[in-house]
Amino acid sequence: MVNQLIPWLVWILPIAGALLTPGFARIHSKIRDYFAVGFSFASVLLAGSMLPSAFAGEINHFQLDWIPSLNIKAGVLADPLSIFMANVVGWVSFLIMVYSLGYMKEESGLTRYWFLMNFFIGNMQLIVLSDNFLQLFFGWEGVGFCSYALIGFWHTDELKYWVGTPGKVAWGVPQAYSPTHAGMKAFITTRIGDIAFLIGLLILFSFSGTFDFTSLATKTTWASNLASVGLFVPVALLIFGGAIGKSAQFPLHEWLPDAMAGPTSVSALIHAATMVKAGVFLVARVGPLFYAAAIAVQQIVPLFATIAWIGVFTAFLAATQAMVSKEVKKVLAYSTVSQIGYMMLGLGAAGLAVDFSSGYSASLFHLSSHAIFKAALFMGAGALIHATQTKYMHEMGGLRKSMKITFGAMLIAAASLSGIPPFSGFWSKDAILTSTLLASGYPLSGALFLLAVVTALITAFYSFRLIGMVFFGKKSENLENLEREGHHVHEAPAVMWIPYAILAAATIVIGIASPLFFEDKLRVTLGEFLESSFKIPFTQAVATTPALISAISSIIALSAGAGLGYYIYIARRIEPSVILQRSTLLTSVYRFFENRWYINSLYYKLFAYVTAAFSRILFSILEVGVIDRFNSVFADASVSFATLSDKFDLGIIDRLINGISKYGQKFSLVVRRIQTGIAQYYLLAMGVGVIALVVFMILVL
Repeated sequence: MVNQLIPWLVWILPIAGALLTPGFARIHSKIRDYFAVGFSFASVLLAGSMLPSAFAGEINHFQLDWIPSLNIKAGVLADPLSIFMANVVGWVSFLIMVYSLGYMKEESGLTRYWFLMNFFIGNMQLIVLSDNFLQLFFGWEGVGFCSYALIGFWHTDELKYWVGTPGKVAWGVPQAYSPTHAGMKAFITTRIGDIAFLIGLLILFSFSGTFDFTSLATKTTWASNLASVGLFVPVALLIFGGAIGKSAQFPLHEWLPDAMAGPTSVSALIHAATMVKAGVFLVARVGPLFYAAAIAVQQIVPLFATIAWIGVFTAFLAATQAMVSKEVKKVLAYSTVSQIGYMMLGLGAAGLAVDFSSGYSASLFHLSSHAIFKAALFMGAGALIHATQTKYMHEMGGLRKSMKITFGAMLIAAASLSGIPPFSGFWSKDAILTSTLLASGYPLSGALFLLAVVTALITAFYSFRLIGMVFFGKKSENLENLEREGHHVHEAPAVMWIPYAILAAATIVIGIASPLFFEDKLRVTLGEFLESSFKIPFTQAVATTPALISAISSIIALSAGAGLGYYIYIARRIEPSVILQRSTLLTSVYRFFENRWYINSLYYKLFAYVTAAFSRILFSILEVGVIDRFNSVFADASVSFATLSDKFDLGIIDRLINGISKYGQKFSLVVRRIQTGIAQYYLLAMGVGVIALVVFMILVL
C-alpha cells in the first residue's frame, strides 16, 4: 500500500524547488544549481518507491475537499498507469537536470532556467497523478507555460539561437524563426488544442456532474446522455484535441520543429521525453473510459479510427521531413512527432481490436522506450553543437574518433530508434505494428499497417543518415577552420555524457529484458488494471501470427531503410546531390519534404498573415479613421473650450476680482482717515453711533 503523502510529494516537491530557487540563488549560484537538481531527484525517488505497488496491481486513490459547492475534490490516483508514467517522467527529467549542470554552465538567466525546469517537472507529474480532469488541466496549462518560456529562453533573439536557415523561404514565407517567435508559435498553436480540450471537459461535466475519473468510470449514464443528443464522439474528439496540440499531431504539429530554438536540454526534456508525451498520456488515461462507454452506445469505430489515422498519418508526414532536414535537432524533432504518431496509432488500434490491452500496452511501452533513446539522442546532439559550434549536420562529419563516447551512445540510441534488435525500439515498435494487425475487424487496418511499415523504413533511413553525416566521412570545412583557430573538437564533460550514456545503456537493458519478461509483465499489469478499473476484458494469450507478420515486416523495412542510409551516408558510395541531379521528380519530392509539405507556409498565409492583414485594416479603419479622428475632434474642442475659458477668466472673473480689490482699497483709505488717534474723536463717534442706533430702533421697531 502506497503512503498517501508520496503521490502528493512527487509533484509538490519540484514545484517547491522552483519557488525556492530565487532564494537559493541569493546564497550562491552552485547551491541554487545543486538544490534544483536535488528536488528533481527527491521527487523521482518517491516515484520509484511506488513501483512495487504498480506491479502488484494496486490502485491507491487519495482525495481532499477542494470546491465543496460543486462537489469537486482534489486528489491523486496512484494506479499502474500513473506510477509507470511518473517514473518515466521522473528518471528522464532527473538525468536531463544533471546534464544541464554542464550544458547550461556559465549561461546567464540560470535562476529563471532552474525555476522553469523544476516548475515544469512538478506540473507534468501533476498531470500524471491527478485523479480528475480539472486538476489535470491546471498541470496541463502549467507545462504549456513552461514550454513557451523555455523555448524563448534566449529572448535576446541573437541570430545564433535561431532555428531554421535564415534567408530560406517557402511560398514566400520565411523558414527561420527567433526563439521568441518560436515560443509564441508554440504557445498559440497548443492553445488551440487546449481550448478544444476545455470545451470538451466542460460539456462532459455538464452531463456527468463530475470531473473525477473514477466516478466517470463507475457511473456511465453520462455516455448515453451524450449519445442521445449526438455529442458522445464530438466530446471525445474535443478532449483528444488537447492531446493533438500538446503532442504535436496533425494538424497542430508545426510548432514542435521550431521549438528547437530553445536550449537542447529543454528540447530533450520537454519536446522529446515528457511534455509531448502528455497528449499520449491523456489518451491513455481517458481512452479506456471512452472505450468502455463507447461499447454501450455502439460508437467505438468513429472515435478510435480517428485517433489511429491521425497518428499514422502524422508518423509518416513527420518522418518524410526528418529524412531531408539539415539541422541535427530538427531531425530529432521531426522524429519525435513521428514516433508519437506511432503511440497514437497504438491507442487507436487498441479501440479497434478485440483485445484492447494489446495496443494500449504497446503504446505505453513505446512511450517509455522512445523517451529513453530520444532523450539520449537530444543530449548527444547538444554535446555535438557545443563541440562543433554549429547546428548543421553537413558542417560536422568524421566525429566518431574525437567524440567516442557520444558516438557510441548516439549509435545505440539511433539503432533503437531504427528498430534494430535487440534494442528496446525494435520490440516497442513491433508491438505497435502487431496491435495494428489485431484490429482485423476494421476494414482499413491493412492500410494503417502498411503506412506504419513504410514509416518504419523511412525512420531507419534518416537515423543512419544522421549517424553517417555527423560521425562518418571526412571532417567538414567548418571543423577544419575551428582546428586552424586552435579549437580542437573533444568529448563532452562527464556531467554531460554520463546521463546520455546511462540512457543508452538503459535501451540495451530494456531491449534484452523485453522478450524475456518486461514486455509481457507490462502487458499483463496494464491488462489487469484495465479489467479491474473499466471492466475491459483482458486476454493473456499472445496472438503469434500477427506478431510474426509484424516482426518480418519490420525487419524488411529496417533492412531497406538502414541499407539505403548506410550505402549513401556511411559507406559514401554515392553523393545525395548526384541522385537528385539525375531525377527532376526526386528533386521536386525532396523540395516538397524540405519545405514541410508547405503546411507551415499555408498556416502562415491563412492564419498569421491574414490576422496581421486584418489587424492592419482594423488599424487604418478603426484606429486611424475613427478613434484618431474622435481624439482629434475632442482635442480641438478642448483647445477651443480652453480658449473661451481663458477669455471668460480674463474678461469677467479677473475684472470682477480686480474691481473688488480696487474699491476695497478706496474704502480702506476713507475708513483710515477716521483713525486720528485722538481719544475725544473716538468718544464723539461712539456717542453719535449710540444715538443713531437708538433712533433706528425707535423708528423701525
